[in-house]
Amino acid sequence: MAPDLKDCPLSSPNVAAPEPLAARMDELLLQTIGVAPAEASRTDLMQAVAGLAREELSRRWVRTQAEDRRSKARRVVYLSMEFLIGRTLGNALDALALHQNVAADLRQRTRQLEEIADQEPDAALGNGGLGRLAACFLDSMATLELPSFGYGIRYEYGMFAQDIQGGRQVEYPDPWLADGTPWEFPRSGITWPVRFGGWVEHTGGRAIWRHAGEVHAKAHDMVIPGHGTDRVSTLRLWKAAAPAHIDLGAFNTGDYARAASTKNEYENISWVLYPNDSTPAGRELRLKQEYFFVAASIQDLIARHLAEHPDLSNLAEQVAIHLNDTHPAIGVAELMRVLIDEHGLSWESAWTICSQTFSYTNHTLMPEALETWPVGLIQHVLPRHLEIIFRINKEMLDQAAQLRPGDHDFLARLSLIDEHGERRVRMAHLSVVGSHQVNGVSALHSDLLVQTIFSDFAALWPQRFCNVTNGITPRRWLAQANPGLAALLDEHLGKGWRLDLSQLSQLAPLQDDAAFQERFMAVKRANKRRLAGLIERSTGYRVNPDSLFDVQVKRIHEYKRQLLNLLHVVSRYQAILADPKADWVPRTVIFAGKAASSYQTAKSIIQLIHDVGSVINKDLRIGDRLKLVFIPNYGVSVAEVIMPGADLSEQISTAGTEASGTGNMKLAINGALTIGTDDGANIEIRQNVGDEHLFIFGLKTAQVRQAKQAGYQPMQHYESNAALRAALDAIGGGRFSPDEPGRYRGLVDALLWGGDHYMLLADFEDYVATQRRADDLFRQPMAWARSAIANVAGMGVFSSDRAIADYAQRIWRMKAKPMTGSGRP
Repeated sequence: MAPDLKDCPLSSPNVAAPEPLAARMDELLLQTIGVAPAEASRTDLMQAVAGLAREELSRRWVRTQAEDRRSKARRVVYLSMEFLIGRTLGNALDALALHQNVAADLRQRTRQLEEIADQEPDAALGNGGLGRLAACFLDSMATLELPSFGYGIRYEYGMFAQDIQGGRQVEYPDPWLADGTPWEFPRSGITWPVRFGGWVEHTGGRAIWRHAGEVHAKAHDMVIPGHGTDRVSTLRLWKAAAPAHIDLGAFNTGDYARAASTKNEYENISWVLYPNDSTPAGRELRLKQEYFFVAASIQDLIARHLAEHPDLSNLAEQVAIHLNDTHPAIGVAELMRVLIDEHGLSWESAWTICSQTFSYTNHTLMPEALETWPVGLIQHVLPRHLEIIFRINKEMLDQAAQLRPGDHDFLARLSLIDEHGERRVRMAHLSVVGSHQVNGVSALHSDLLVQTIFSDFAALWPQRFCNVTNGITPRRWLAQANPGLAALLDEHLGKGWRLDLSQLSQLAPLQDDAAFQERFMAVKRANKRRLAGLIERSTGYRVNPDSLFDVQVKRIHEYKRQLLNLLHVVSRYQAILADPKADWVPRTVIFAGKAASSYQTAKSIIQLIHDVGSVINKDLRIGDRLKLVFIPNYGVSVAEVIMPGADLSEQISTAGTEASGTGNMKLAINGALTIGTDDGANIEIRQNVGDEHLFIFGLKTAQVRQAKQAGYQPMQHYESNAALRAALDAIGGGRFSPDEPGRYRGLVDALLWGGDHYMLLADFEDYVATQRRADDLFRQPMAWARSAIANVAGMGVFSSDRAIADYAQRIWRMKAKPMTGSGRP
């Protein structure tokens, strides 16, 4: 019988692991991994440690599900295209309070826990902030003891693994499942059919969908442990499987390609996140992906409901389905189809249930980023759903016409169908109409939602809209990513801040404590040395850890304005060359992030970063005064090294374009000072840490709008600012691409002659001046330390626990466990 690890007391870092744990590790190595303990490799040890944690998590998980079934609990169903959970091992050990004991056991085996944890690949289940937010939320749902299921797709190859060749992004599959994962529980008994295509017949008042194709959705569960609780929540991921693996007849005649074609046609649904949608086939695959995981999830939740309740009349009282952005929006039509076509409810009864079950989070204000699908494509892939969407639209427009009779423009803006040009279904509109609550993700974003893209819906249903500002889990992004700072906080605050982040405010009196400042900055220097090591290993460049580490890490996109950052780097480079004897603050500028495979402008920005970096980093006249690096293949594990080592956090999107951001929170909670626009959650960070402890620049949202309405002229900024003109001329003239002088002419022309859509040139002068303010503060180590500590102290409100408690109260009609902050003893 296996020893009960729950009886193992916590050990100090210098004490050997308790005997039951060491014995169980040996047992796992021998019986499960199949290796003698003395011969175990790092990968063997990682699998054994994971197996140890998996056993206890599985016990907790089974108890959790049994209790929820017994109590017929109301559950949150969180539908998301992405869950960027990163590595699981460290989080699992932390949740189980096994971290110290396992570390002690590994030291007895002459290994360090950190090197063992590094053997685990990141789970390639997401790309950026949307997926990382979903992962933080699952962590907080479990921690706050909310019965919950996350639903998504089990991507075999993620979005892509990024490599840099000759400065260019190259995409490769990310085979994170090649050797399996110890955290996955295949559910062979849970498979749901998902159907596509065909036509609809109407007989005797009933609609019958005669589908043309079918794929099976097979469930694979991953465990999401709560902290400070025994509750373990579920992330259920769907793998696409063809009903018949191969055409055996074709195979036996030697037509091997045709034999496997059906299998590949359907199973590619769960191969890659966000397949390139620049082709008709890519767009169809994306739509099929979205419907695939939504249809399987709705079948699953209904089956669970009917196992606990006699019928579906109380579905809205027992289930809260949340749409994380518009990717799962087709779920509104799918639930209506299931209720009406498969369970015989009337339209009116089904709509009452549906509209009280769904809620929706919007993550963007940019109309071009709101997902739409051609009517013809939906007709081809989901013909019954198109009928349902048309009827939802008609009934909504009839209701709206009563509010504003004869206002055809109002109705056209509200319509689920965009009639301009190719007719398209507006998925954000469907999400709003089908939900009882719609929220933005920062105070500014939520205000702008009802003033801009959803203003007409707000006129129709003003009570439907609310705000829930994003948050991050302090367990992952402070306790685990920054153990040095966590230990310092534990010493001064106790461990309760892990479960009640508002306790960070108790640091405020220590901002001016010289001894605390010194220790705080010693932790920062250690983290910067660790980051410098990552930079050297991944780029080949050696950087000075004592320089100002200036960090912009996020998806590469024009509205994120990496190009504005780069214009400052080029301008700074030119200024150093012009005045080399000036008192320049040494600076290392660090970029990381992926560009979508079909987004050529973003890929060009990545190449420009490398070309500029190649020139600057090799210029002996510059030395350590300026370095520019790009860390490839940005993901959670890379971020866990970057965030603690950053001094300056670049959050420089055009005001009014960033819904919230969470990278700004991760960096600030690790003691980085923000340089940014007054946009998204930057505003709330400023309000909580104080104006004097960060650097705000640029036009505000209203000023951006006014400038565009007045006829914004970017050439005026080019002609009036000599430093800007010199930087643009150098880039556009081939200074950094002598082998191809015109390589970046298109980027420059888009700014000068293409309207500078995101107003980089309008903000450049103030941005550069604000960078000088950052230099001035960095020259004063204790003043910088004071502001860094103030940032940590002010981040209590940005916990994902607070965000989930807000969702539970305002949207899901559930009660979350209070954030007691008692911590572990």
